[in-house]
Amino acid sequence: MLLDLSPLRRHREYRLLYIGQSVSLIGSMMTQVAVPYQVFALSRSSLLVGLLGTAQLMPLLLFALIGGSYADALDRRKLLLWSEAILMTTSAAMAANAASAHPRVEVLFAAAMVISAVNGFHRPALDALTPRVVEVQDLAAVGALGSLRYSVTAIGGPALAGLVMSRLGIAAAYWIDVASFAVSLEALRAMRPLPPVENAAKPGLRAVIEGLRYAASRPELLGTYIVDLVAMTFAMPMALFPACAAAWGGAKAAGWLYAAMPVGCLAITLFSGWTRKVDRRGAAVVWAAAAWGLAIVGFGYAPNLAWAFAALALAGAADMVSGLFRTVIWNETIPTELRGRLSGVEMISYMTGPLLGNARAGWMATMWGTGASIVWGGVACVAGVLACIPILPAFYRYVRPKETER
Repeated sequence: MLLDLSPLRRHREYRLLYIGQSVSLIGSMMTQVAVPYQVFALSRSSLLVGLLGTAQLMPLLLFALIGGSYADALDRRKLLLWSEAILMTTSAAMAANAASAHPRVEVLFAAAMVISAVNGFHRPALDALTPRVVEVQDLAAVGALGSLRYSVTAIGGPALAGLVMSRLGIAAAYWIDVASFAVSLEALRAMRPLPPVENAAKPGLRAVIEGLRYAASRPELLGTYIVDLVAMTFAMPMALFPACAAAWGGAKAAGWLYAAMPVGCLAITLFSGWTRKVDRRGAAVVWAAAAWGLAIVGFGYAPNLAWAFAALALAGAADMVSGLFRTVIWNETIPTELRGRLSGVEMISYMTGPLLGNARAGWMATMWGTGASIVWGGVACVAGVLACIPILPAFYRYVRPKETER
């Protein structure tokens, strides 16, 4: 039932990658809190916070597919090095803007767009590199370790961001992000080169189309994309966290709100062994996404920070169950030579929903109020996810392939 740590002990390259990415994720999570918090502090507008997602969407759609094709064709380690160097520079620019006499919202929007574009190369390279540095039998354990890394950093990063911003200012949060990228870059430099596999497809439009055709031909993959897109578009509430925090304690409250969902994620991750026994993986994704929507409805009725934290933790737990089964389905069905390109498709699927969802949440909050935006988003999520059962019957019936059974 507990986590398998053996891949960290047995594989030096994976250990370096894991440690470096863990440190950089702490800084990145701090920045993910600092940017919307600063936008709200400068503008007092939840709509503008939500529009951050719209600004990030176009670079994501453009570069995730291109980045995936490059991740299949180039040394993925070098691609990560270049990506993180640019991300570190962007964080430094945001720190300088925050420390200036008159910080500008435009700089934050431009930085958010750059981060989104660069992540289109970084995330596919990272996802495609990981299976290269472990053995096939380690993939399930590696998936759980990746979830652990996300959960721990997504709890610690926002909590630390709230503390740092309240005591040292917003600029300090960005500078910590810069330092975290420096650690990750050193870990990547210590790894051996990882050239692409033989006969790798050349990056470009043809390679992108090949990856899209493969995704479209697999109903189990399409289902993971569509269900998550529906759930996040309707029910993602994070654009409203700064407004909620303003009523419940300011920067520290914001840190707790951003950390709440990862707490639920961590609880599921630590005891994720039971997921191996679940054969109906498509159904598990659907019902976990519906549970996410119900938890968001509970958050919409929160009268205080403690209630909000508990509801968001339940939402995070449900989202992690969905995420674990989506990851397993991807690993079971995608061949190595397409992993980078399909990682780009996956990135679009799981990031487009939250970006659109935050824009929706900000707009509805402006029109009808924060609570109504959250509650009706959760209700629409449950209805939309359950509607996927008759619309995507092959995905809902998807079960674990017999050759993966232990």
